[in-house]
Amino acid sequence: MEKLIDQIKQGKVWSIPGGIHPPGQKLQSTTQAIARLPLPDKLVVSLKQHIGANGKLIIEKGQQVLKGQALTKPSGNWSVPVHAPTSGLISDICPMPSAHPSALPELSVIIEPDGEDNWCELNPVPDAKALSHDELVDIIHQSGIAGMGGAGFPTYVKADTRKAIEFLIVNAVECEPYITADDMLMREHADGIIAGIELMQQLLSPQLTIIGIEDNKPDAIAAMKLAAQHNDSIIVQTVPTVYPSGGEKQLIKLLTGKEVPSGSIPADIGMLVQNVGTLFAVNQAVHEGKPLIERVVTVTGNTIHKQGNVWALLGTEIKHLLDCQGFSPVPQQRVVMGGPMMGFTLPTVRIGVVKTTNCILAPDHQELAEPGDEKACIRCSACADACPASLLPQQLQWFAKSKEYDKLNEHNLFDCIECGACAYVCPSEIPLVQYYRVAKAEIKEQQAEQIKAERAKERFEARKERLEREQEERQNRHKRKPAAKSDGEKQKVADALARVKAKSDDKDSKSAVATAIARAKAKKQGAEIEPDNSEVAKERAARKEQARKYKEQKALEQGEEGVDKDDKKSAVAAAIARAKAKKAAQATKENASAETDAAPKDDKKAAVAAAIARAKAKKAAQAAENQTEAEEDSAPVDDKKAAVAAAIARAKAKKAAQAAENQTEAEEDSAPVDDKKAAVAAAIARAKAKKAAQAAENQTEAEEDSAPVDDKKAAVAAAIASAKAKKAAQAAENQTEAEEDSAPVDDKKAAVAAAIARAKAKKAAKEQAQSDDSSEQINDSNDEADAKPQSDAPESSEDKKKAAVAAAIARAKAKKVAKEQAQSDDSSQQTNDSSAEADAKPQVDETESSEDKKKAAVARAIARAKAKKLQQEGNDKS
Repeated sequence: MEKLIDQIKQGKVWSIPGGIHPPGQKLQSTTQAIARLPLPDKLVVSLKQHIGANGKLIIEKGQQVLKGQALTKPSGNWSVPVHAPTSGLISDICPMPSAHPSALPELSVIIEPDGEDNWCELNPVPDAKALSHDELVDIIHQSGIAGMGGAGFPTYVKADTRKAIEFLIVNAVECEPYITADDMLMREHADGIIAGIELMQQLLSPQLTIIGIEDNKPDAIAAMKLAAQHNDSIIVQTVPTVYPSGGEKQLIKLLTGKEVPSGSIPADIGMLVQNVGTLFAVNQAVHEGKPLIERVVTVTGNTIHKQGNVWALLGTEIKHLLDCQGFSPVPQQRVVMGGPMMGFTLPTVRIGVVKTTNCILAPDHQELAEPGDEKACIRCSACADACPASLLPQQLQWFAKSKEYDKLNEHNLFDCIECGACAYVCPSEIPLVQYYRVAKAEIKEQQAEQIKAERAKERFEARKERLEREQEERQNRHKRKPAAKSDGEKQKVADALARVKAKSDDKDSKSAVATAIARAKAKKQGAEIEPDNSEVAKERAARKEQARKYKEQKALEQGEEGVDKDDKKSAVAAAIARAKAKKAAQATKENASAETDAAPKDDKKAAVAAAIARAKAKKAAQAAENQTEAEEDSAPVDDKKAAVAAAIARAKAKKAAQAAENQTEAEEDSAPVDDKKAAVAAAIARAKAKKAAQAAENQTEAEEDSAPVDDKKAAVAAAIASAKAKKAAQAAENQTEAEEDSAPVDDKKAAVAAAIARAKAKKAAKEQAQSDDSSEQINDSNDEADAKPQSDAPESSEDKKKAAVAAAIARAKAKKVAKEQAQSDDSSQQTNDSSAEADAKPQVDETESSEDKKKAAVARAIARAKAKKLQQEGNDKS
């Protein structure tokens, strides 16, 4: 830093990029001193003469004001007041054209001067060094001082910066052509400017103050050096004449060699820049107590006869300035506020002077030619070479025309100082600065709309939250709060908990209590805890296992004791067979009962229906038995389990068939016995039963014939076949007995014969059952013997052949006996039918004696007995 200060004190000046050298045209307005103009007829004081918010009006229409009296007071950010330039009457407060290229109306105060120019009470400060920082800033603020170099930035904001300032830069360059307001101010009021600099030094405490002046102002340089010779911290530095060296960032670069980053302000790098006119206004506000009500304005141009600088009251119309300086307009006269580079053409001369007005230029057509028509860009890059901010003007112009605002921001549009150097050198006469100004205005408007939208969104969200909060409060007000527990209730709860804890001596009870307490706490907190059912699940599983074992044991007890528990497949097969047999028996029973219930008992056709039901029941039982036998045949014969399963299935099938037959007999007994047609129906039923038995016998023989003759299993098959034949015969006999019992009771002979037949049939059935049991035991023992390891000598093929021959002979005899029995039954049926018919007819033939009838009945009984005996012998042989 010391090295930099030494370089500055030695007079070193750095260079800046770009820049142009337009004609100065300054001598015309510096030949005379600053003049004072007579009071105008009216003053149009705009409320907005600076960057920031407008002040709030504190006066009203028709009020008399004094010179220097405040018209507004600060309100809002960067707001400074405006004051009455002279004493007079406020004739109106209304919008008037603004000092802007658009001339948009802005609220203004119109004052009619009274000509007396009376000041309000002033409060000068005799010793400014005794003022505090805040007091000094407040004086600057209330005096309405803003930047007078062109930007209009409020001075109090810069003076109140909390950042450390190393260099205070005084901008006295005034580089734009025609403008000499600062030059003449420095020549005539250098002491006041230095006094203002010292006040800023008091506020900012910079290490060094540098006054930059172009080398084309020798008189001003001499005056400033003379006024600052008593202050060693102030240096007057001469800089080369180049446009736009008067720009804030460009002047810092020239005097210190430091560059302000894009998007930053000079205070960020320890710099602060003030214009000489602003510093002079600070001096007047503090030392004289005068607010900012006037400034120096250069009035020049070839159409002005008395070119020079004047003290212009704020609000003085431009027309009054021109008229006082000898204005001679030409056709299509242009009047520019500002210089030829950065100024703008006024749409009307009825616009008042503002704090940033430094020049009024009224040129003729030769002095400032009208711009020609815009032509296409030839990409000469002259604009980029002339840009002091190192931008790309042609690229910015394309983005501005296409309204690509994001691209403009990326290319640092707001670093443009609108100096007009690019437009000055453009051979295509493109008004580049105008494009940039419009684009900046549109971007600012877009940002303002975005800020508005964000604020509206914040207000909406705040309102929504407020409404929700109010609704929640209303709901909570209506909720009934739970009654607070008294101390006694709380003590009772505590005592109960203590008792529970005291009782839980063992570990199990303690864990149970702890679990209950945990569940209660979790429930209170709103959590859901799943109950621990592990113990209950274990007990349920144990009970299921016990029930399963009990069922297995019960099933084994019902079967034979030789069942192997390890073979699960045979048990499954047996269970399937049992289920099928049960289903068949149940279906038979239901069908028989349904048919019996449906038939009226007092009807003669009941016997016929009963016979049909018996036939169906026997057929279903036979089908179930055949299915069971098929399953037994499909199972391996040498397996004990299959034999046990088959035995169980046979037993259940017999039981189901017997139950169905008993039910049928009961139905037959319920039928009327005095009906002669019952005998006919019984005979028909017997015939059907015999036919079913014969079919079963034939099926058994077919199965035996299909089996291999040389196998031991043939004997077992033969035994099973004989058992089936016996069962069919016994069923037929039982049916016959039932039918005989249902015969008419008025025939004594028939009753005697039926009784004899029943006795013989029962005896034969008993002997047959004993024979079946013995044969089954023999078969089972044979199966067991076959299943055991054959320790004896193997049976020869001769024995196998003999067994096969014996089985075939037994089958043939059984077939013959069944055939003879069928014939005998048919003959007896015919006899019974004829006797029934004879009984139904009127007894014409009285010659037949009772002796002959007795003989016939005895003969029938003897025939039946012989048939049964022959059948029994055949079964025994087999």
